[in-house]
Amino acid sequence: MKKHIPNFITLLNLFCGSVAVIFAVNGNMRLTALFAFLGIFFDFFDGLLARKLKVDGELGLQLDSLADIVTSGLVPGLVMFYLFDLGNPNSYYFYDLLPYVGLLITIASAYRLAKFNIANNQSDSFMGLPTPANALLILSLPLILEFQNNDMMNAIILNKWFLIAVTLLSCYLLNAKIKLIALKFITWNFRDNAARYMLTLLSIIFLIIFQFAAIPLIILCYIIISLLNK
Repeated sequence: MKKHIPNFITLLNLFCGSVAVIFAVNGNMRLTALFAFLGIFFDFFDGLLARKLKVDGELGLQLDSLADIVTSGLVPGLVMFYLFDLGNPNSYYFYDLLPYVGLLITIASAYRLAKFNIANNQSDSFMGLPTPANALLILSLPLILEFQNNDMMNAIILNKWFLIAVTLLSCYLLNAKIKLIALKFITWNFRDNAARYMLTLLSIIFLIIFQFAAIPLIILCYIIISLLNK
């Protein structure tokens, strides 16, 4: 019976991601972000549970990636589509097609997950930005618009060139040959997890000070700390 528990958690990730897709299509970014965050939360704990219960296997790996392509692949692609459309409400000609550029994130996420499934060197580190971290980066943008409502930040986020740059950067980071630390704690020893503890502390400080605008900073710190950790 216990072997099914991690898979059930993974299916909760898929359920939350599917609900997030519905809200994203309807333009409700608050509930999109809420359910996507819940899905990412379940995604973090399914693998942890599988290791603790010693029931991790090939089925769980495949199911995890299938759930991730929805929660951390399709959802951020739809969010970027929404932002492109929001920033160019009176678009014409090729601008009508511009929002579809956001779906490149979904394609890059699927490619990254497929590579992860066949890799054998990503147990204690990741090659490229993990899809949940990338999803958090993209989801932070509409949350900054809705909750912080800063004119300068709003103008930047809704600028089509900024959105194009973020989309292309996102696709690159997902599949870049950059070795990033895995965020899971095998032990609680400080020496073995100094980089993880440092990132956790900085994340808390940034979230208190910058709120949702802290998420891009946290992703940047994650990359920098990973590179320095080498």
